[in-house]
Amino acid sequence: MLPLILFLCLGLLILVLYEVRERRKRKHTDASSPVEQMQSAPAPSDGECCGQHLVCERDTLLQTNAQIDYYDDEELDTLAGIDPADYSETQHTMLREVFDTLQERDVAGWVRSLQLRNIALPQDIREEALMIVRERRRL
Repeated sequence: MLPLILFLCLGLLILVLYEVRERRKRKHTDASSPVEQMQSAPAPSDGECCGQHLVCERDTLLQTNAQIDYYDDEELDTLAGIDPADYSETQHTMLREVFDTLQERDVAGWVRSLQLRNIALPQDIREEALMIVRERRRL
């Protein structure tokens, strides 16, 4: 009887320690930057989430692979290497139109694609994109 009680106490202690560690990890993650929060392991090749990662890769902004995906936005390649402050009204409108036509689930992938193509987002669009990605992560 005593070994069983000791075994149960040990199991309970391990469970409590695990929960404390997870809470500290979550607290640390909440304090990190939005880009750091969106780190994950690669998603399956079919584009669907496997459920084994904290965050699905399609919802991250980190460049986890070198493959560029286009979102019917090839015309944006003309903006590569240009500082967003130097964008003309037409260039800003081009970015805005593509952003506004994206589905929320595609925003993180689009931003990753722009990063790989060396295209910087203007501050207003960047803030909206980060907000959408953060909200999708909470789901």
